Parts: sequence; C-alpha cells; structure tokens
Amino acid sequence: MADTLAPKLALARAVGALSRMRGGGATSVPGKVLMRLQPDAIGALGARLTRGSLLVSATNGKTTTTTMAAGIFERAGLELVHNQAGANMAGGVATALLSAARPHGGIAGELGLFEVDELWLAAVAEELRPRAILLGNLFRDQLDRYGELETIAESWQRVLSAGGSQLVLNADDPLIADLGRDHPDALYFGVQDDSLALAGMAHAADAKHCRNCGAPYVFDAIYMGHLGRYHCARCGQRRPTPAVTATDVTLAGVRAARFTLHTPAGQAEVELALPGLYNVYNALAAAALACAMEVPLQSIVEGLAHTRAAFGRAESVTLTLGGSGGGAHVPAPRRELRIMLVKNPAGANEVLRTLALEPGEHDVLGVLNDNIADGRDVSWIWDADFELLAGRIRRLTCSGTRAPELALRLKYAGVDPARIEVEPDLASALRGAAEDRPDADAPLYALPTYTAMLALRELLVARGEASSAWR
Repeated sequence: MADTLAPKLALARAVGALSRMRGGGATSVPGKVLMRLQPDAIGALGARLTRGSLLVSATNGKTTTTTMAAGIFERAGLELVHNQAGANMAGGVATALLSAARPHGGIAGELGLFEVDELWLAAVAEELRPRAILLGNLFRDQLDRYGELETIAESWQRVLSAGGSQLVLNADDPLIADLGRDHPDALYFGVQDDSLALAGMAHAADAKHCRNCGAPYVFDAIYMGHLGRYHCARCGQRRPTPAVTATDVTLAGVRAARFTLHTPAGQAEVELALPGLYNVYNALAAAALACAMEVPLQSIVEGLAHTRAAFGRAESVTLTLGGSGGGAHVPAPRRELRIMLVKNPAGANEVLRTLALEPGEHDVLGVLNDNIADGRDVSWIWDADFELLAGRIRRLTCSGTRAPELALRLKYAGVDPARIEVEPDLASALRGAAEDRPDADAPLYALPTYTAMLALRELLVARGEASSAWR
C-alpha cells in the first residue's frame, strides 16, 4: 500500500502547497484531492496510528473540546495527529493525516484526535474504526443542512450500533444520553451544581420529550438549553448517572471559570482560562475522553489549565487604533477585542449569559452572515435571548450579509435604535466600532457567525493584529 500510495500523497501535498501560495489555508483541499486519488486514504493512513483514533462530534464546542483534549494528551506524553485548524469534514481529516504521513508507511504521531462534523461522523468512523467516540451535545443548528435533531441522532445511532468504540456521552443532553442506553460500558459526563440552574426552560430548548414513550420530560434542573437533570414521569426513563462530573462551578465573566472535577480516579480543582458554563461542559467532555483512555488525573488537570481559546472562541485580540496620532514617539492607542462565536440559539444564549456577568454597558459588534457554512436561514436569531443584554448596550454595530435583520432583531429585543449602527462592510464596521470608545479600558465584543468569524480573523491577520489560524 505504501508504494502505491506514496505518489498520490506527493501530488496531494503539491496541491496543498499551491493552495497556500495562492493565499488559502489548505486545510481541506489536499485531503479532498487525496481521497479522489485513493478513496480509502483516511482508513489507510489511520491504520498507521499505533494507538488508533478518537473522534469528537457535537453541535457546539467541537473545536474547543478537541483542543482541550489535545492539551491533555500532550501533557500525558502522547504524540497526536490532530485536525487542529478545525476543518472537520472528511477532507479536513484526510489533510491532517496527509500532513503527518511519512515515507515507507510511517506517520508522525501515535494517536489520532479528530473533531468531526455531525453529518460526516458516520463516514469518518467507518474508515477509522475509532477507539472512542465522544458526543458532546445536539442543538438545533442549520436546519436547511442538518434537518431536525432526530435526523442526526438516528445517523449517530447507526454509527454506534456498529460497536467497537468506547462511547463518551453527555448525560445532561437527553438525545445524547439515549444513544448509550444499549451500551452498558458507555462513559457519561455531566454537571452536578444546581446553583447554576435556570428559572425555567429557554425558548431555544430542543430535546424536551422522552424518546422511549413520547411524554414530556420533567426537568429537575436546567443548566443550559435542554441540558440538565431530567426524568420521564410516564415510563421512568431518566438521566444516566455520570461518572465524570463538575461541582462547585464558578463563572468569572468573559475570562475564566472554575470547578471541582470528579472522576473515577479522584477529584481535583480545575482553573479554566475560558469563560462560561459551555466551556465547563467542553472541559468535562475532554476530561471524560481522557478518563476513557486512562490518562492520569494530573495530566487532565494540567492540560485543561493550560488550554487557551481556540481561534474565534472567546479569543482576545489587541487592536491598534488609528486617527489619534500623537507624534512618532507616542504609541498608538489600543483596545481589546474579544471574539465570541455565535451560530445557533443555544450557543448565542450562553454567550449572552456570559456577557451579562460583566459589569457596565457594552460595545458589541454583531456580524450575521447567511453563507452556506452558516445556514441560509437566519430566523434562529429570533429564538436567541438578546433581551438578556438589551439594557446593557452602549453601542451596537451590525455587519455582515444580513446586518439589517440583526439590527431589527436587537431593536425588538429592546436596544435603543439610536445606539444601533448598520454597516454591512466588515472592515468599516470594525473600524467604527473599535474607535468609538469613551472608556479606554472597555473591550469591544465581537459576536460573529461562523463565516463572519473567519472573515473577521482574516481582516485581523491582514491588519497584523492576529496570527493565521491555519499555521
């Protein structure tokens, strides 16, 4: 296989080099070329990994969870092959394996760690036959592409029924928990801290009914969207008991979170340099995956503590402002930009809850796109609870391909129209939002959808204020 595969690897690498020369990230194209030349390339290259592969999928948090897991495994001394740029369809996985492939059947790594798009999980799992599959959550997202949650759940059920993989599942998500009902060795994780419980179920909540009998679940505690502790009063089905849990959770605004991690191997205090309950869930998921691979608790805690934001996910960038010149020896004024990805109602609500923990009024740059990777249907913004922040907005700049719709949504949420600016051009919107700052220490919060986040980061790279995510 190595002899026949070698020239195909070389050709695919050449395509990647050409793509980079033309300014592309080359995170998927080389892999797509390789799969055209060798349809079983993912399986062939994955078979070189002596410790096998791990797959991570979820609607929200795939990139951050996988980044956390990578930090843990690296602390444990494992050499990874990892699609760290976030290209999570088959082409991205193939590109990561291609980059690690070496002559004579070798590969620069022992364990594969791949985040995988929800709809690509079945195909990638069939090729790699992973040691473990981590499923984090299922939220309503891109209905024009994914369909209803049950469609994805059924696809995942078929993957898991093939067997051979350790399952690591979120006990707090009813749909995810159900996927492990017939797998007695499934490892569950979840939050155990009712101080975080919401007063009621959010409008954006999705999985509310028992899949066994169809009755509405009774939620004893709701932590986030439809995640929480639940039981069915009709048939008795309930949340599985998680083996990996978080208690004593403290959310410190947009910068940090702390919790006590409980695992079968013991407990420890975890300090995250990432905000929000959603990142506590991401950390729990990564810790549970590491527990399934029998990684020592110390490596888990150290790996989580050293994790920094994946690009565009609570990432902090320092902006250099213009138009305030004070001479050659006076440094240009600067301002912090915090980029917080929002792409569906559940994720947006958690970002809004996190921002609401910060004192004072906020300057926000909202960027709403409707490109293919975002989903053409942007009606989801009406299910996001922007009302949480409406009274705390000093200035709201709306940009992107659907900027006027975002401005209308925020107006109906209660934001004073006099505080809303609509500027579809992203460069102009960023400049205007950044330079209007009465308080030099006040950050600018950017809330972009997926392709908007990529466009914003490209702009920041061009301005010399961020490094490329593809390096």
